[in-house]
Amino acid sequence: MTAMRQAFMTGLLVSGLAIAAEAQTVHEDILPASIIFATSTGYWEDDGNSLPVERAPTTMQSVGTQNVSKGNAKQEQRHGYYKLFAVRQPDKTSKVFLQQIAQSDAGPAIISTVELQEISDLKPYVTDIRPENSSGLIKEPGLFATVYLKSDPAAESDGWTVLIDELGDITVEKATN
Repeated sequence: MTAMRQAFMTGLLVSGLAIAAEAQTVHEDILPASIIFATSTGYWEDDGNSLPVERAPTTMQSVGTQNVSKGNAKQEQRHGYYKLFAVRQPDKTSKVFLQQIAQSDAGPAIISTVELQEISDLKPYVTDIRPENSSGLIKEPGLFATVYLKSDPAAESDGWTVLIDELGDITVEKATN
């Protein structure tokens, strides 16, 4: 009986390791290690004729920023949400990006990705990103979130608000208490 139990336990252990290895292989590319904070919040909707959320490029605009071409906009009602995330750089500072995500029966699709230069230009050490409301119930279109960051690793964190109004205009500014 002991040999049978030992063989069973060994089989369980080996199969568990194989499943864990497969899960790690399948899912290790879903979220890169450089993404240190992310939140999905707010919502948007349009008639399919609106342009993706975008901002006027600055001289410091990131080469990695992508936008879906304006010719790809569908002529049907669309809706979705926003994702705000921080990407750690090799020097341990972060760049902050905003994505507009469309939600459809086929699943989520990225409409646009823009770097929030007002924050990235500070070369911040991002310590947190929080939505205004974590309940999932947003009554008005738009986004309101706070990015907590330090300009020096030994400093206290400051809050910076990211606001998108119902027209899609983006405002980034130091939070006031």
